[in-house]
Amino acid sequence: MAQIQFSRGITEDVVPDVRLTRSQSGDSGTATFIFQNPKALESNSTDEITGMYLIDEEGEIVTREVKGKFINGKPESLEAVYVMRSTEEWERFMRFMQRYAEENGLEFSKS
Repeated sequence: MAQIQFSRGITEDVVPDVRLTRSQSGDSGTATFIFQNPKALESNSTDEITGMYLIDEEGEIVTREVKGKFINGKPESLEAVYVMRSTEEWERFMRFMQRYAEENGLEFSKS
């Protein structure tokens, strides 16, 4: 049931590349999602992108920091950034990512 949406009610099918950074103290971090050719940017999509919604059985995590990348006027990718400002937000995000990874065949690798 873990899913990502850019418009409420419309699940994004493209699985993103996700990069995580965390402060040395561990009390904050950033997740950067990059979606190559996402469904949300397809020419037949008329739904407005209102943010990125990470939805699972615990509820939803929302970020409004979403940017589109265009090459020669054509949509190429979406980049969304979610900033975690506490240990609780980090742990909640990691629980979501664990569920999302299991459902979409992702694996975690440390740099």
